[in-house]
Amino acid sequence: MDEQEFSNVYHIPANYTDSGKLLGGMLETRNTIEAGILVLAIGYPELMWLPVKPLTKVVVMIITLVPTGVLALMGVSGDSLGQYLHHMIKFRLNKRKLHMRRAGRRRA
Repeated sequence: MDEQEFSNVYHIPANYTDSGKLLGGMLETRNTIEAGILVLAIGYPELMWLPVKPLTKVVVMIITLVPTGVLALMGVSGDSLGQYLHHMIKFRLNKRKLHMRRAGRRRA
């Protein structure tokens, strides 16, 4: 009797965890939405209320909006900017002050 060997090894594709992301798994949905809101919130006033020539508006918007959008898309330490801001506020509200006695000899 000839028994055929079969393998129980299953190959997991590289894009298995990319479900919930945009542009082929490059951008997280939350980061993309936050980046869009942030760029619109900063870009609209620059576009409408900045009293300079159109070419200067374009330069100012490139200097301010591109780094802001890239930072918002990347996030900070794996979190979106909203999550990072929430963590920082929570830390500032709940931080503790430690009071230590001074080590050394006592004065008599």
